[in-house]
Amino acid sequence: MGRRSPAIMDAAIPLIVVMLAFHFVAEEAEAVWMTMRSTGMKCVSEEIQHNVVVLADYVVAPDEHANYPYITVKVTSPYGNNLHHKENVTHGQFAFTTDEAGTYLACFWIDSHYKGSEVNLNLEWKIGIAAKDWESVAKKENVEGVELELRKLEGVVEVIHENLLHLRRREADMRMVSERTNARVAWFSIISLGVGILASGLQLWHLKRYFQKKKLI
Repeated sequence: MGRRSPAIMDAAIPLIVVMLAFHFVAEEAEAVWMTMRSTGMKCVSEEIQHNVVVLADYVVAPDEHANYPYITVKVTSPYGNNLHHKENVTHGQFAFTTDEAGTYLACFWIDSHYKGSEVNLNLEWKIGIAAKDWESVAKKENVEGVELELRKLEGVVEVIHENLLHLRRREADMRMVSERTNARVAWFSIISLGVGILASGLQLWHLKRYFQKKKLI
C-alpha cells in the first residue's frame, strides 16, 4: 500500500530528466525587446567564454504607420574585432564561435534618415547548448524522445563543467593578484617604515649638531 510500481518509477525518472534539460537549456537562450529612439543607440552585452557558439536573430517591428524602419547592427568582440556589421536592414541573423573570453557587444541604432520617434526591436540571443540545432542532430543520429533529451542534458552537464572550470581559473587568477597586491603592500609598508626611521634619525642627528654648535648641550 502506497508503494509505486517499478514501471511508474521508471517513467518518472525520464520525465524529471526532460524537465531539467529544458530548464538548463532555457537559461542559455534569451529574448529581448528593445525600444530605440532615432537619436540613440541600444546595446546588449554578454560575458561569454572561449570556444562557445553564439546564434542570434533580430527583427524590427513595424511602426504605427506600418513602416519598417531600417537599422544598423554591429557586433564586436571583447578586443574590438568586428564580428557582424549590417546597414539598412530590418531583420537578420549573426552566428559565430567565440575566439576570446570576455564581454561581447551587440549594438543597434536607427538610420539617420528615419524621422520616427521610436522603433521596437526583437532580439533572440542563444548561447552554447541553446544554439545547437537539435533537430539536425536527431535526424543525423536517429535519436528521439527521451534519448534526445538525455543528449541535451549531457550537453548541459558539459557546459556546467566548463563553467566551473572557468570559475576555478578565475578564482586562481584573482587569488594570485590578491597575493601579489598583499606582497607589494607589505613591501611598501616596510619601506615606508624604514624611510620614517631614517628620517627621524637624520632629524635627531641634525638637532644634536645644532645644539652642540650653540653649546646648549
